[in-house]
Amino acid sequence: MKAPSLWLVALVDLVWVLVFAAIGRANHGEAVGPTGLLTTAWPFAAGWLVGWVLVLAVPSARARPLGAVAGALVWVPTVVAGMLLRVATGAGVQTSFVIVATIVLGVFLLGWRGVAALVRRSRRSTRTNVPV
Repeated sequence: MKAPSLWLVALVDLVWVLVFAAIGRANHGEAVGPTGLLTTAWPFAAGWLVGWVLVLAVPSARARPLGAVAGALVWVPTVVAGMLLRVATGAGVQTSFVIVATIVLGVFLLGWRGVAALVRRSRRSTRTNVPV
């Protein structure tokens, strides 16, 4: 099974960042249309971009974009830059939000990689155990 391209993995990460923003808006009774979604997501999308610059700069992460190192290199800047940009723009950054965002984005950005690894391992195992 061929590994997905860096760009596909980056796109999936960005989709999870957008899902995070959409869930947050929906849970607070805010509109989830394109304008509202972008208003909430942009600081975290900027952090996602910083994370992907780091992934591209670290050879081991670039070689294994589905790995935990790449996931962490995306996750941490997504949260940190997202929060710093929210503070810089006057948006709310309560401690509970920082905790929830850190956990949810961690589950999203690391979790899908874990699921992908299990699927790849299962497919590899099935392929090698096929009777001849």
